[in-house]
Amino acid sequence: MHADFVLPGIAAIEAEMVALRRRIHANPELGFQEVATSNLVATCLRAWGYQVTRGLGGTGVVGTLSNGDGPALGLRADMDALPIQESTGLPHASRVEGVMHACGHDGHTAMLLAAARYLAETRSFRGTLHLIFQPAEEGLGGARKMMEDGLFERFPCDAVFATHNVPGYPAGSFGFVSGACMASADTVTIKVLGKGGHGAMPHKTVDPVVVAASIVLALQSVVARNVDPQEVAVVTVGSFHSGTVNNVIPAEAELTLSVRAMTPAIRDLLEQRITELAQAQAASFGARLEIDYRRLYPPLINHPAATALARQVALDWVGEELVHEMPPITASEDFAFMLERCPGSYVTIGNGPGEGGCQLHNPGYDFNDDCLALGASYWVKLTERFLAPESVLEGAPSTWSQGSAHNAATV
Repeated sequence: MHADFVLPGIAAIEAEMVALRRRIHANPELGFQEVATSNLVATCLRAWGYQVTRGLGGTGVVGTLSNGDGPALGLRADMDALPIQESTGLPHASRVEGVMHACGHDGHTAMLLAAARYLAETRSFRGTLHLIFQPAEEGLGGARKMMEDGLFERFPCDAVFATHNVPGYPAGSFGFVSGACMASADTVTIKVLGKGGHGAMPHKTVDPVVVAASIVLALQSVVARNVDPQEVAVVTVGSFHSGTVNNVIPAEAELTLSVRAMTPAIRDLLEQRITELAQAQAASFGARLEIDYRRLYPPLINHPAATALARQVALDWVGEELVHEMPPITASEDFAFMLERCPGSYVTIGNGPGEGGCQLHNPGYDFNDDCLALGASYWVKLTERFLAPESVLEGAPSTWSQGSAHNAATV
């Protein structure tokens, strides 16, 4: 598929990289348990001449290759699988009960390894390349853990990029969005503390079910009446638990919420209004409240200059037919932590429709191997453009980080 665009050096190793991808797929590992996967990654990188550092984020791997003076570029791939029972029936299906690569991280890892091998052989760049193989992207904050272990202090980057496959878009097409790209993800637990009693004597109780129900209804006004209609926000009550029998009013009720926003300002507003509304509803019934508000992933905000370069690389290479603008989505990605610290961009690659193209996090999903060589070739093209002599670029990458401690400030 789109074979004319695949670099000859990548095409020559495509079969090996497909086999490697399927090997990873058949042996999936959950977040922070990617021991065999990180062993495989480290072994490949060492064999190709990279300096390999292990242990960041527990099972994270960084491969470094320098070729003269120049900027430093980071490319990131995620390695973890999901707790899902695979139903594809493919020959390379998961051999681990209840665990599968249902998000394509096996493909992301294989694409970056293919590019790593090509770049080690050609040395067709000037500067330093840091390949970041990250554990635990799926809700466990592996990117943050790698950074806590000194990722950017030990491996400083002028920019960092990541890619993710997207089912439903043409296989091998590339998507870009400048600015807010993906939402923050916060989890809220609201515990209502009432006064239990007999179901036939509600006047002697403080019914937490009624209080919690009132909170659920009140929360529906947050997005509808507190958030600017031109902004994006999500407040979802995902669970409501209280009581065990029909004739007993319980003493407690518990709600859990998923809260998402595309900007830090709206994220702050949601926390304020959810907390205020819940407390006010509880007080109106004479109940007490315990709120556990946990900020998990920040919004993923692509740096405009880095995104413009990433898009131009694709346009110059494959043309407009395979390049599209991606709409922002309310899913979340912990690559956002890296973009808070370093300029960069999150690029998507179409996984195609039909067989192998069902939705992510689905037991029938499989990464489309037709995208592997094209994705690896894109990493090579981006590296060669970014780590070219500075005179070739319009604007030095080293200036991107100036004044961008938080990209949201420029969006």
